[in-house]
Amino acid sequence: MLDPKTIFLNHGSFGSCPRPVLEYQIVLRERLERQPVQFLVRELEDLLDQARGELARFVGGCADDLVFVQNATTGVNTVLRSLRFEPGDELLVTDHEYNACRNALDFVAQLWRARVVVASIPFPLQTADQITEAVLAGVTSRTRLVLLDHVTSQTGLILPIERLVCSLNQRGIDTLVDGAHAPGMVPLDLQRIGAAYYTGNCHKWICAPKGAGFLYVREDRQHLIRPLAISHGGNSPRKDRSRFLIEFGWTGTLDPSACLSIPEALRCIGALLPGGWPEVMSRNRALALAGRKTICRALNINLPCPDELIGSLASIPIADANATDAAPSSPLYSDPLQDRLRLEFGIEVPIIPWPAPPKRLLRISAQIYNSLPQYELLGEALAKTQVTPTE
Repeated sequence: MLDPKTIFLNHGSFGSCPRPVLEYQIVLRERLERQPVQFLVRELEDLLDQARGELARFVGGCADDLVFVQNATTGVNTVLRSLRFEPGDELLVTDHEYNACRNALDFVAQLWRARVVVASIPFPLQTADQITEAVLAGVTSRTRLVLLDHVTSQTGLILPIERLVCSLNQRGIDTLVDGAHAPGMVPLDLQRIGAAYYTGNCHKWICAPKGAGFLYVREDRQHLIRPLAISHGGNSPRKDRSRFLIEFGWTGTLDPSACLSIPEALRCIGALLPGGWPEVMSRNRALALAGRKTICRALNINLPCPDELIGSLASIPIADANATDAAPSSPLYSDPLQDRLRLEFGIEVPIIPWPAPPKRLLRISAQIYNSLPQYELLGEALAKTQVTPTE
């Protein structure tokens, strides 16, 4: 349903859901409204079980360890608000962490009088080892939890998450992985990764409807985690399934159609290319790599990181923001250059203040509806706006 007049290179923020998936969601909503009690009371649990099973197979986890949440930010908040800390405990995070989730970490640290330790990962950078070394250098005897992006939102880096989680597990430290961008972008095997907690979005690269996310909690940690909304499951006498599934299975009346549409999104996108999801992921990654080369060539700058650290997102440093630019008009999009690219050139692409204003990045996304000529047009537009960074 994307507007054909707009070159949409921002799937990573809010992608568009395919028409067949939206039509499937409408059918579910109509089914709910025809007989709400039948749907919500008698049918919903089985439908959620089926959807969880299909998603679990896609992300490499056990369905009984996975529950639905609205989005990855909700998943991060759910874990952080469930855990208990002592004054002086350290919560480790990187300076690439998504702002919303960093805010949640800061809130919980203040609540428990814990300390947030920030590992600084350089960008641009040369190797994945720089990431591992930066994170592990921040670990101390007081570290109780590490919050890591699987794919960083601002810089588009794929962190060596399996290696990091393994090293942290060996030190007896739990990891909460913010995998907002990973499902559908990179192959996932949650059991192999081995993190205590992993949350992800299905409305991004899987292209499910908005409001479809999941939280995966390792079985030995499930007794620690409660939903943000405590509901009927809190005192349920049922013994046929875990308390974890019972509590998260009903947190109040809501529209479950987005999560129930995840299997349809998996089928829809997976059927678009002969090689299925592996080919979709490979094709999108190849396009992101080609797109960033095109833009870097247009700006006459070097690639900011190795290809191995890139999936379907790629960020490129551009010139600092002008000190006379107007004040931010939105908490998400505040750079006038983003509006200029949209209004003058018809290109929707995010300009991200990172690591802090006036420094900024341009971040491209590559989804199956994108093509290389779109990035060529972006490169030409950027050259006209004179955003080449200075040394």
